[in-house]
Amino acid sequence: MKRKGRRLSAEEQQLWERIAKSSNPLESTPQLRMSPKTAQQKKLEPTKLPLEPFQIGERSRGTVAMTRATPTAQPLNMDRRTFARMKRGKSAPEARIDLHGMTVDTAHTALQAFLLRSHAEGRRLVLVITGKGQREDHLGGSEVRRGVLRRQVPHWLDQPPLRQIVLQTTTAHQKHGGSGALYVYLRR
Repeated sequence: MKRKGRRLSAEEQQLWERIAKSSNPLESTPQLRMSPKTAQQKKLEPTKLPLEPFQIGERSRGTVAMTRATPTAQPLNMDRRTFARMKRGKSAPEARIDLHGMTVDTAHTALQAFLLRSHAEGRRLVLVITGKGQREDHLGGSEVRRGVLRRQVPHWLDQPPLRQIVLQTTTAHQKHGGSGALYVYLRR
């Protein structure tokens, strides 16, 4: 558990600054020296990624590698505590889209429009319901794969323009759809 620190009195602050000036750094690399007040006042500004112009339904420019097989195979890009709350189903999605019954083209266009609108409205956590797909049929020794949207949505999220606004994706908690849904955490 993190301890709550107390603020230095004016006398303690002067003493600290005098000691800090008289000490020699261990390494020869230059370091930034900030008083505790300056360090607390300085805030990091989030980096904003520029969005490339595009039209809904437009093909992406260049080649895009589809490396992500599952949404959980990606590295963690967000705060661990927020990610843990999201995985346990403690964070409620601010919006959701259900892609059941849509064709691949319709679902792709609807997903892009939904995520771009959600990002513009300042939403952070949205739920994308793809469905689990039907069971795999075994006809004459060959498999017929089902659940096209379930496999395609993670790839769509990794392509422009959605790649620029999506911070993290993961499989939803059971109460929000389990393996038939994805949590999509959007950048600010």
